[in-house]
Amino acid sequence: MNTHLKELIELAKNDQAIDSYNPELEAIDKKIARVQKKLTTAQNEFNKLELSIADNEEKIIGFDTQLKLLNQQLIDNTKKGKIITTEKEMKALSVEEELAKEKMTYANEEIDRLQNINNTKKEIIDEVEEKLKTLQEQFNTITEEATIKKSEIEKSKGELFVKREELSRLLEQKVLAFYEKIRIWAGNSAVVPVKKQACYGCYMKLNDKTYSEVIKGDEICNCPHCGRIIYIEPITPEA
Repeated sequence: MNTHLKELIELAKNDQAIDSYNPELEAIDKKIARVQKKLTTAQNEFNKLELSIADNEEKIIGFDTQLKLLNQQLIDNTKKGKIITTEKEMKALSVEEELAKEKMTYANEEIDRLQNINNTKKEIIDEVEEKLKTLQEQFNTITEEATIKKSEIEKSKGELFVKREELSRLLEQKVLAFYEKIRIWAGNSAVVPVKKQACYGCYMKLNDKTYSEVIKGDEICNCPHCGRIIYIEPITPEA
């Protein structure tokens, strides 16, 4: 087999080994992203509940203030009733008192309603808080594991990159440039074997002339259909 072709095959396999780590890295990032999404959703739910409870508390304070004012109004009206002399004034005062009592009833009902809502939301917020704690612990564990795993992968990739540099130096620049050009569009299938007289990049059958040249292995051959670099894998005793 052509020496450059041997070096090219070795370089291609090394590049495949480097890129084989990408799906693993993507899977790690996706796993982290999934937990992060759950954590963010739970945190948003927690924040929303807190804001809603605070908003209701503010409304309760407003109704409490209103009750105090209405109660004071009733006290003042009682004092006025003692000095009123005409029936017209008495009726006006009576209407005023009825209206004040209606407002007080409504305010008390709203306070009860809002307090019940808040009690329910406080129970939910406790559950969400516990969920947040669990998710945060899960996120920390996964992130820690991911950091260790990524470190191991980067170390392995670093060793492969060193080897790639060594292999690249052995190749003629013209051959290397040719390979890199194909690799731009073919990726890890830039150099593929031929099996059953077919290119294992595009799976198209080779004509007899091309197949014969590939078998000889004297020159670097390209698939006439897709342009990938093709070769015949050496037959081992095990095979």
